[in-house]
Amino acid sequence: MPSFVTDLTREVFRLWREFYWLPEWVVVSVIVAVCVVIGWAANQIVFGLLQLIVRKRDLFWRGLVGRARLKVRVAVMIAALAFAVTISPLDPEPSLAIRQALLFLFILTLGWMAIGASDMWAVVYLRRFNMAAEDNLIARKHVTQARILQRVSALLIGIVTLGLALMTIGAVRQWGMSLLASAGVVGIIAGLALQPLLTNMIAGIQIATDQPIRLDDAVIVEGEWGQIEEITSTYVVVKLWDWRRMILPLSYFISKPFQNWTRETARLIGTAFLYVDYEAPIDRLRAELERICKESPLWDGDVIALQVTDISDRTAQIRCLASARNAPTAFDLRCEIREKMLAFMRDHCPEALPRQRQLNAGLSHPADGLITQPAQLDRS
Repeated sequence: MPSFVTDLTREVFRLWREFYWLPEWVVVSVIVAVCVVIGWAANQIVFGLLQLIVRKRDLFWRGLVGRARLKVRVAVMIAALAFAVTISPLDPEPSLAIRQALLFLFILTLGWMAIGASDMWAVVYLRRFNMAAEDNLIARKHVTQARILQRVSALLIGIVTLGLALMTIGAVRQWGMSLLASAGVVGIIAGLALQPLLTNMIAGIQIATDQPIRLDDAVIVEGEWGQIEEITSTYVVVKLWDWRRMILPLSYFISKPFQNWTRETARLIGTAFLYVDYEAPIDRLRAELERICKESPLWDGDVIALQVTDISDRTAQIRCLASARNAPTAFDLRCEIREKMLAFMRDHCPEALPRQRQLNAGLSHPADGLITQPAQLDRS
């Protein structure tokens, strides 16, 4: 113990002996109150000086000082209480117990400050990116990295801080050493219990560095289309098209295949399939598709294509392709193409609509594959 604390303690005991007629709890309360008031005043003075120092510095330091006000005040109050208990005329055993508890809280407060500093770094870093921009690929990339690293760092700081705090309590430290020394089944159980946490933590680091997914990415997972709404330190929230939320562990996006529609760019080619009669005028349908796309504000002016991709025994399958600037717009454009192509075939090109044909003439044996008499076709 420093000599000035020892001297101050002796002086307090001397004064207390002069006021022996006062109860012990009154003397302790007075000492604690005086130390808390002094600590509060010192905190106000120090923060005033810090605000003057960082007034002309960058946003990080100004924000850090602003956010740390409550945390530092708590730390100063804990230190003041510890000092008051040290110099107060308490018995050694309760005094030691209280100081150990205050040291435990003080270390946790320091960890709280460190987490606040990492959060402030993330806030300052993300101010440079606009997630509301139409082409927000770069913003999504950096926001995803910052959010995952922020949560991982907060988790690591919390674990280290709690470990250091527990090391200050002798009983808990001895229990932890005995538990580790026993190893065996306890070690295996602890390893199995921590495996999902460690797996997701490693997966989070991989996602932050390699970025198979980013915030606001359009993905198809488990047969559902949605957008990445949130990435935490252990799981990912996917907002589905009907506003449901699918919760998936981080390890899912490392170990299982999925579709990412906005991996490199938000632009997509939308597909709309039509089934038409054999007599459908493909050139007229292709021209109508071009007209629909050019008049639509959803089309990005790049890809237009109409092709016959398959033929069945009754209809021909036509694939209409058109590009759009992002996945939701591509979906709306596909719906618009289907609606307007259907209306065009119904009103202006009825021969393109599928029809049922029936053979009235006699047929040869199915194995021949030939019609022995001219077939007459009736359309219904």
